[in-house]
This record gives sequence, C-alpha cells and structure tokens, in this order.
Amino acid sequence: MIAVLGGLGAAICWAISSLCASAASRRIGAASTVAWVMTLGLVLVVLPLAIAGNSHGLDGSAIGLLAIVGVTNVLGLQVEYVAFRRGKVGVVTPIASTEGAIAALIAIVAGLHISLRTGVLLIVVTVGVILAAAHPDPPELARGASGARSAVLAVPAAILFGITLYATGRVGREVSVLWVLLPARLCGTLLLTAPMAARHRLQKPRSALPLVAGAGAAEVVGVLSYTFGARHQLAVAAVLASQFAALAAVGAYFAFGERLSRLQLAGLVVVAVGVALLAAEGP
Repeated sequence: MIAVLGGLGAAICWAISSLCASAASRRIGAASTVAWVMTLGLVLVVLPLAIAGNSHGLDGSAIGLLAIVGVTNVLGLQVEYVAFRRGKVGVVTPIASTEGAIAALIAIVAGLHISLRTGVLLIVVTVGVILAAAHPDPPELARGASGARSAVLAVPAAILFGITLYATGRVGREVSVLWVLLPARLCGTLLLTAPMAARHRLQKPRSALPLVAGAGAAEVVGVLSYTFGARHQLAVAAVLASQFAALAAVGAYFAFGERLSRLQLAGLVVVAVGVALLAAEGP
C-alpha cells in the first residue's frame, strides 16, 4: 500500500509540476522554464540537505547511482524537448509515459520479484497511461517525417527517464532522501541554467515566477513521495508515478480548455481500475 500511495503522490505532484511548467513555457519559453524549475528546486533542497542530510550509506555505489539520476534526468528532458519541437505532443507523450514500465522492467531484470497478478496489473495501468496521455490531435497531424522523427526521439527519452526512476528508487534505499533530490537539480543548474545565463538566453521569470516556483516545489515533493514508495516496491511506485501524464491531461482539460478524446477517457478508466486493484493487493 505504501508503494501505491507513494506512486500516486508522485503522479499528482508531477502532474501539477507539468501543468505549471506548461503555463510558464508559454510566457518565457520551454528551455528557460526547465532551467528555472531546476534552479529553484536546487534552492529548496540545499538548505535542508545542509541541515539534516547525513552521509550514512553515501559510498561509491550510491554516488554512482546519484550521478546516473542527475545525468539521465537532464538528458531525458533535453531529448524530450527536442522531440516536442520536431513533432506533436500526441506522438511524444504516450511513448515517453512508458518510463514507469521501463523502470519496472529494469528492476525485474535486476532481480526484483513481483507476483504474476501484480505484473499484469502494472501492464494494465501502463496501457491506460499511454492511452490517456495521447493528445487528441487529428491523426494526420502526427503523420509524415516530423511525426516519425519525434517518435524516434521519444524512445530514448522514455529509456532515460526509466533509468532515472530505477536509479532513484535504488539509491533511495541506501541514502537519505535529501541526497536523492540533489543530482537532477544540480546537473540542471550546471548544464542548463548556467550556460543559458552565460549566453544571455535565460529569460527572466517575471510574471511566470509563481508558476516556475510551483513547478519546482511540486517536482521536489513528487520525488520525495516516489522515493518513499519505491523503498517498498519499486516497480509499483514507478508505474503509478508515470501516470502523471494521464493526470496532466485531465488537468489541462480544466486549466487550459484542452479537450479529452474518447480514447483518453477510456485510458483514464483503465488506469483507475488498475490502480484500485493494485491498492486491493495489500502490503
């Protein structure tokens, strides 16, 4: 049950973060939004880490996993935004939302044991997330060379995010959760914010400041929730956390007036049923 609650909490927080970031990107651009989200997230993390962070379990293996978390997260974001620039959201998002299934698969290959029933339910939830994340654009807009290129780019983005989720779950068992929050935000600040500021390409947040601050805070709380859930059952937490894409689609309906297709609604129903059955599995 803790894995279910942790994954659901992460999904809700990351959906809020996505919606805030989406609104901010319309004002200051996608790249500047990601940079500010990472940097403000780092500001939120540094003080608690300095006060309450301890080095227990912080050995070579843990440091390696933390480095993987930071690098794969930033690279995944970069690849995903290139895919968004070259193609439709409806092509990229459903593929990228398989990150939870990829993390679960990595965990199983690495030796995690789950019951057949749990495995089937995780597949059901993953299918529901993919359907719910599909943007209701006319199919012809996703065809052609741009659609194919964006689909190809979405695959490595999903793999990178899957590795991020797996490494986060693994290292979260070994070190203080505060250390888990550091890598992605530090790498994002060093590799995105600093170079953009040096080239005078970093837009000032101005009216978008509440949005990027909200996105950064929600992202941090989401990682905390996911890490606690993954400590109990990584595969379950990872798949449920990835349904933030489905929740973001619902949020966009209310916040931005984006319509939901029948396919998306069917996906949401599948997700709801799958999550309910997973919760009924018990500890």
